[in-house]
Amino acid sequence: MEQGSNSKKHKVNLEVQDINFSEYSVGLDIGTTKIVAIIGKENEYGKIEVLGIGKSKSLGVHRGVVNNITQTIASIQQAIEEAQANAGLKISSVVVGIAGQHIRSLHHSDYITRADSEEVINDEDLEKLCSQVYQLVMLPGEEIIHVLPQEYKVDGQAEIKQPIGMYGGRLEANFHVVVGQVSSIKNVARCIKSAGLDLGNITLEPLASADAVLSQEEKEAGVALIDIGGGTTDLAIFKDGIIRHTAVIPFGGGVITEDIKEGCSIIEKQAELLKIKFGSAWPGENKDNEIVSIPGLRGREPKEITLKNLSKIIHARVVEIIEQVYVEIKNYGHEEQKKKLIAGIVLTGGGSQLKHLKQLVEYITGMDTRIGYPNEHLAGDSDEFIASPLYATAVGLLMTALEKGRKQPDTTADIQDNLDQTNIEDQGLKGKAGKLAPNVTDTDEFINKEAQTENKVAKKMQNRKSVLDKWTEKLKEFLDNAE
Repeated sequence: MEQGSNSKKHKVNLEVQDINFSEYSVGLDIGTTKIVAIIGKENEYGKIEVLGIGKSKSLGVHRGVVNNITQTIASIQQAIEEAQANAGLKISSVVVGIAGQHIRSLHHSDYITRADSEEVINDEDLEKLCSQVYQLVMLPGEEIIHVLPQEYKVDGQAEIKQPIGMYGGRLEANFHVVVGQVSSIKNVARCIKSAGLDLGNITLEPLASADAVLSQEEKEAGVALIDIGGGTTDLAIFKDGIIRHTAVIPFGGGVITEDIKEGCSIIEKQAELLKIKFGSAWPGENKDNEIVSIPGLRGREPKEITLKNLSKIIHARVVEIIEQVYVEIKNYGHEEQKKKLIAGIVLTGGGSQLKHLKQLVEYITGMDTRIGYPNEHLAGDSDEFIASPLYATAVGLLMTALEKGRKQPDTTADIQDNLDQTNIEDQGLKGKAGKLAPNVTDTDEFINKEAQTENKVAKKMQNRKSVLDKWTEKLKEFLDNAE
């Protein structure tokens, strides 16, 4: 009986999500300084129409990682409630971003030998190759978040971007694999679930920001996206339209504020205001006689701080952050002629609004630099403040959610059919779509009995579900069992 009731429960969830995704989607950016929820839909021109936005102070996140579950849940609920009130809509499922210093990326090559080289390569083969990479053994406590194919080889023929429709017996590919800590990912998922929401998808934040602010031409020419957040600085490098390198540096705008607080002996609130209003990354711009007066605490004498000193404090820390990013760009191989990033650097995130930062980055790296605004994909009548670099990640996550929503309805109907047909809980295919139903004890015996059913389900599921979706399902099931 338990299995039957469980499958009913899943059907209800899927129906709710279907209604949710077909009309509008939600991106949730859990940052170190702020949590932003954006509700939006696609208009007839393919642009994003923002229906509602909610923002709250992030209290339980440190350098991109959740370190206080209770406070994070409260902040998420506050942002979600505000977005729901603005849009007049109910949120049930969100796409969330993940960052933090635990994120690392690596390169991996893998291949499959096809059973019949007389048949053309199709989606199933690519899916099989990606699934194989997901089976890689990582360090203890690590989990693969993204497997991003870069270029393929078919029977030794290299530099193939899209092998579908070609003939060949051996299919190889180079992959960019993004890895994160299981505990950090599960903590984010736990916060989402405890806030009364479904986890639609988990996406790496620099990839979301890149979707929002970079053009296809820039990705083709070669570009480094630097997203300076409150707790972390995220880097994503593109060349020939393909993601080539990702990194998360554990410093952001927060450490600059901390430095001002220590250097000027003032409280954090005042340090943040000083940075936003008078801060500059280039000390030469300030004259020696420019002074700002800060009220003292509880009747104490006000403090006088020269703007030149303030700029020197900011400059020292910003140079350190940029140099670390530049080391990562060099690690990618920017100095080689073939890997040169012609479009230079795009700065985004709240930290990119610091005065004269663009000039300093150009000075240190010698690369063309611009500030990235997420307005290219937004509808013309969107509020001006949403097009700020501050919301780049949130807009990118909303774009990911809408893209997933376009593929969703098909999959939903199919999963429901499969749930009716089989007794397999959550499509319990070994090594493919998650774990077996909780009641099953002897895995191999069960799989042998259900072999035919598996084949049917596998065929139906094959082209519709990315490996990340399957991984998300596995995570959902883990959370259900944890309660």
